[in-house]
Amino acid sequence: MKSPILQVALDILDLSRAYAIADEAIAGGADWIEIGTPLIKSEGMSAVREIQKHHPDTTIIADMKISDTGALEVEMAAKAGAKVVCILADSDDSVIREAVKAADLYGVQLMGDMMNVTDPVARARELEEMGVHIINAHVGIDQQMIGKDSLELLEQLTGAVSIPIAAAGGLDAARAAQAVAHGAAIVIIGGTIIRSADVTRSTREIRSAIDAPVKSTFRKIDRNEEIRQMLTSVSSSNVSDAMHRKGAMSGLTRYAGEGKMIGQAVTVQTFAGDWAKPVEAIDRAQPGDVIVINNSHDRTIAPWGELATLSSQNKGVAGIVIDGAVRDLDDILEMTTPLYATAAVPNAGEPKGFGEINPEIRCCGQKVRPGDWIIGDASGVVVIPKEHAYEISRRAVEGYKTEERLREEIRRGSTLSVVMDLLRWEKR
Repeated sequence: MKSPILQVALDILDLSRAYAIADEAIAGGADWIEIGTPLIKSEGMSAVREIQKHHPDTTIIADMKISDTGALEVEMAAKAGAKVVCILADSDDSVIREAVKAADLYGVQLMGDMMNVTDPVARARELEEMGVHIINAHVGIDQQMIGKDSLELLEQLTGAVSIPIAAAGGLDAARAAQAVAHGAAIVIIGGTIIRSADVTRSTREIRSAIDAPVKSTFRKIDRNEEIRQMLTSVSSSNVSDAMHRKGAMSGLTRYAGEGKMIGQAVTVQTFAGDWAKPVEAIDRAQPGDVIVINNSHDRTIAPWGELATLSSQNKGVAGIVIDGAVRDLDDILEMTTPLYATAAVPNAGEPKGFGEINPEIRCCGQKVRPGDWIIGDASGVVVIPKEHAYEISRRAVEGYKTEERLREEIRRGSTLSVVMDLLRWEKR
């Protein structure tokens, strides 16, 4: 069996950073280097030209995502040194045919990107008939964030055409091996490699995985389990970034517990120290839930103390958040369950039973509904709307990966402003 091609996509903005990443990826076993769409839009054809000059013996791909003027854009990329040029499969047939003519004229290959295609199998066959050389089973980043899967698209396309099929979108070593086992001749990796602190090592791991693939059914885990796993790997700051700097509660202090608090909200509305509903919520909560209490924003009387915290800890509650006061800190400080509140006072109220469990509440400036996801750490607490939890968690993970590479470049002697090229991208 012919060894699969490993294509590494330089989906970054700055050519100055691309050189080192391309060098390290090739050292780890990459066959092809893709000048990603963000880099082409940022740097133009000079990015193709310079990387090709830097690596004259490596096949360079220009991810132009052509949708119009097919011949012109293929010509541009070919003359800059690209050997493969990417066109959107849902472009008009006239654009595809003109691009094919130019590709044949300049001796390059045309790769049809199946992103957003309504009927992938039918369109792939049409592309092959028109002369496209490679089909790319690609699920874009924003589509990945909402759960679309490149391996599912690949399985639809395998066997539908006789030309090579590439797979791209959210692949790591394990999923890349699955792609090869299910028929991919080319595996395209972006973030898993280029955002790694050790690009050469990450490339080598994927190279090893795709060179010895084992075909098996890729197990899909429960959506809530997947959300929890993703949130475990990121910080509240990553989540806030993924939400465009929204969702963070204000005014809280972490009074107990260490590490991370992650879980779905059990909400409580109570009134100035009435601790009946907050305590009853412990019985309603499942292990791994977070109890979120609105104490009518009252900081002078506590609806929660040491015995409630002990009960929660025994139940396996992941944490407690109180828009209001907590008491019994001498004892609570010795406990492991994370507890956040806006104040600490010695006095408690009475268990009158006013209020409600699992209504929509306001807590520390944020709307919280039962089932919303809560993440808390040393930086604070963020509320994630349950209907967007998967997407936000995926985006938080992508943000964390980006920081990994930036952190490594800073360790090598750069600075944050240089790595981010702040002066170039400041508003004028």
